[in-house]
Formats: sequence, C-alpha cells, structure tokens
Amino acid sequence: MSRVHPEFAYQSRELGGQIEGILGDPPDRKNYQNMIQALVSEYASGAGIEDLNMMAFALVDHIEFHDRQTILEEAGDFEDGDAARVFAAASCSSEAEKMYAALEENYPDLGRQAIITAFLHKHPRLWSEDDVSLDQLAEGDDGDDGDDDDDAVSDDFAQMFDQEGEQ
Repeated sequence: MSRVHPEFAYQSRELGGQIEGILGDPPDRKNYQNMIQALVSEYASGAGIEDLNMMAFALVDHIEFHDRQTILEEAGDFEDGDAARVFAAASCSSEAEKMYAALEENYPDLGRQAIITAFLHKHPRLWSEDDVSLDQLAEGDDGDDGDDDDDAVSDDFAQMFDQEGEQ
C-alpha cells in the first residue's frame, strides 16, 4: 500500500463529496451526466475553471489508467512532479480525448494533480495517508522529555555572579 501526500488524500475525499453532492439524494444521473458533459466540453475547448476538483470531476468517469505504479509514485509529492509522466500513465477515450490533450497543453501541473486525484478516488484500496492527527503525533509521548530541572544552577554558574565570593 503506497503512502500519498496528505493534500492528495484530502482532494480525493473532496472529489467524493462533490460527486455525491451533484448526484443528490435520490441520485439524479441525468443532472450528473449534464454536469460532466459541460465540464468536458469546457476543458476540451481550452477554457474551463482552473480548479483541481473540477478537473478531476471532469476526468473521473472518462479516464483509464495504464501505469498505476507511476501514478502512485507521483502521489507522494503534491507540488512538484513530472506532469508528462503522469499524463503518459493514463488516457481518455472518445469525447474526452480532446479534453485530456487540452489539459496537458494548457494546465500541465494542475492536470497532473487532477489525474492523481481521480486515480486515488477510483482506487482507494491502493493507498493510505500518513496519520498526522494530534492523537497520532502524541502517541508514545510521555509528556516531559527529560529530567531538565530548570531550578538547578551549578555552583560555577552561581559563583560567576557572586560578587562577595570574589573578595
């Protein structure tokens, strides 16, 4: 199981919430499809909102992953990475192919993040995130880290300021 950057884990959860929100309760597949089609069309034209989750949302139903290992390796670093490598590890077919090419040309870094986010959303069992909660960080911490006695002063130090001792 690969560890992913906490921001990718967060974005993957956000994408899941966004999908559920668009589908609604009860699920309205027509509304969902209309939303995806509108996003695909916008990004394919070279325009569209510069938003990671919107891009991932547009990709999630159309993208196919050919090199999972590469995507997982790239998921370890949110800010820096090889966009060309990520784009080469996946593809879109039919109507979304033009969108995929436009994302690579117009938004390579954001597109890289969106591809990884879509992958993590679709494959939650392949990754885990570091637990950085306060409970986890405090695990094994006994409190005071040592026997530092702030009140203890060595005799040498005390005599440095003892003017009577110099006479």
